[in-house]
Amino acid sequence: MIITTGEAEAPALVERAKSLAEEVGCRYVTRGGQSLRRLALKTGDEDVLVVLDGHVRLGGPNRAVLEFHPSMGYVRLKRVLRGDPDPMLEATKMQEGDSVLDCTAGLGADSLVFSIKGGESGSVTALECSFPLYVFLKEGLRSYQSNLKASDDAMRRINVVHGHHLDYLKSLPDNSVDIVYFDPMFREPVTESASINPLRHYANGEALDEQSIREAVRVARKTVVLKEKRGSKEFSRLGFTVPERSQSKITYGVISIDRTN
Repeated sequence: MIITTGEAEAPALVERAKSLAEEVGCRYVTRGGQSLRRLALKTGDEDVLVVLDGHVRLGGPNRAVLEFHPSMGYVRLKRVLRGDPDPMLEATKMQEGDSVLDCTAGLGADSLVFSIKGGESGSVTALECSFPLYVFLKEGLRSYQSNLKASDDAMRRINVVHGHHLDYLKSLPDNSVDIVYFDPMFREPVTESASINPLRHYANGEALDEQSIREAVRVARKTVVLKEKRGSKEFSRLGFTVPERSQSKITYGVISIDRTN
């Protein structure tokens, strides 16, 4: 993957792009008025991250473009700030100050909601195994300006980590995180989405395995939660309990941790 700027190569953006490239081990390429397609063909890199003023963009030849935006995460965040319930937070039993490991960060919407609930005393680690998505999310969360300080602060608090969830879970001590959360990419999209459809090109499409869930149960202190389509066989296959009254297209399976035995 290469990192560049928009066509307006302002000095501050160039420095930001160079710094990011050095941080994550990518190559910075001067835009020089060239199209992204030409840059990609010239460098032999299909993935191009574009650093812009207040946001970031990911794309490449013959691909839809991902532009960072908190999307529904922002809508849900504002609801949480108003005191409205959020099904994910209810399923995880999250409280202010809790620690969360989001094993499938994607575009970071769920991590953002966790971060606003956890507050300054909480912690959220957003784990992403796709390297382009990891860099995209890392830079997006620390540069995006939403015009809502609480939202921007919540984004800045999220720790974005590159790695596979199983490897990362294995590295953690027993009972070291309050909540472990999985939101794997659905095989069949529930709805068409301008933000989610381009994501499918980069996201890890593999199914969760039993070993990952065992490791999650070992690590979690409160809950392990799986987001899936209602009626999905993944819940029973992996040992999750689903609320009987759930009628939403999307629901949350829960493994509650009991350390008293």
